Amino acid sequence: MRTRKPNLDSVEWTLPSFPVSELRRSLLTWYAESGRDLPWRQTRNVYRIWVSEIMLQQTQVKTVIPYYHRWLDRFPTVEALAAASQEQVLKAWQGLGYYARARNLHRAAQEVVALGEFPRDLETVLALPGIGRSTAGGILSAAFDLPVPILDGNVKRVLARIAALPVAPSKAIASLWQLSEELLDRDRPRDFNQAFMDLGATICTPKQPACLLCPWQKSCQAYNLGMQNDIPVSESRAPIPHKSIGVAVIWNDQGQILIDRRRPEGLLGGMWEFPGGKIEPGESIEQCIRREIQEELAIDIEVGDHLVTVDHTYTHFRVTLNVHHCRYLGGEPQPIECDEIRWVELADLEQFPFPKANLEIIAALRQKQQK
Repeated sequence: MRTRKPNLDSVEWTLPSFPVSELRRSLLTWYAESGRDLPWRQTRNVYRIWVSEIMLQQTQVKTVIPYYHRWLDRFPTVEALAAASQEQVLKAWQGLGYYARARNLHRAAQEVVALGEFPRDLETVLALPGIGRSTAGGILSAAFDLPVPILDGNVKRVLARIAALPVAPSKAIASLWQLSEELLDRDRPRDFNQAFMDLGATICTPKQPACLLCPWQKSCQAYNLGMQNDIPVSESRAPIPHKSIGVAVIWNDQGQILIDRRRPEGLLGGMWEFPGGKIEPGESIEQCIRREIQEELAIDIEVGDHLVTVDHTYTHFRVTLNVHHCRYLGGEPQPIECDEIRWVELADLEQFPFPKANLEIIAALRQKQQK
């Protein structure tokens, strides 16, 4: 492989040359002996592979496997998924997080059904909702054995170490894509890409990589420099903001609870939740809850006892949910800041898709009911 000088924001660094044929051979030999036995690797069905690729975005394999099996039981074909309602889709995804993935997968399934089949060209696949370049490469190589490279988090880490990348991977994406493409075994792209991901997931791990077991040890620049624990260079990140939220579990005289469904766009779009909002400076939790419920639902409530406090971390911020029992006093509930509102029985809450943090509220309600 010839040496290339990528543009790395003025960093003086040259992407090294590698013995490509030897790297391909050694990785595939290692994979044949040590590759993971994963359920989506037992099929060439593009729908099943596609589902796994979407679920594996930002989620660990051990978490995905039970969801993958339940999903295919519920939606065994792309046609079944396309015909489902968004609420059914979100309920099946509940607890897996990053719910935009589920909404995009649902929309993409409808587009694929309209096309008549899953496309095999990269440009058309990239036009489907929720599918980026690496996911497209994973699907096309695994389902059709097409020579399309990948660059997921595991692969980025392997490439950063083998090339001793002196900057954070996000600052060298073009070079990493180029290297991934040049290393790709075009005769066995399916196996190579799967092996590449396994190498990062099981050997070239984020901390304390098992370098002595790595088939690429001899060619790894980071290992040869003794820098395998320093590379990849960490991304510079601002402190994660924290929001304190007042949340109301509103009861009416019939013993029903008021829930609302978030608008389809944005964070947790289409999910159901207990109403509430951010506590403003100088405002008590009780004052916040009364104000938010008036602004969002146009009803009057009496704020009662504290039920539970829930801490939850999203990608870019943390929240603390301060949850109180509340009694409905009057006014006709209106979906001012949401898509829909319903009065439901406590036993019926399990029928609705709720975000993970709200599931802790439901668990607290059930525990209190049992006492």
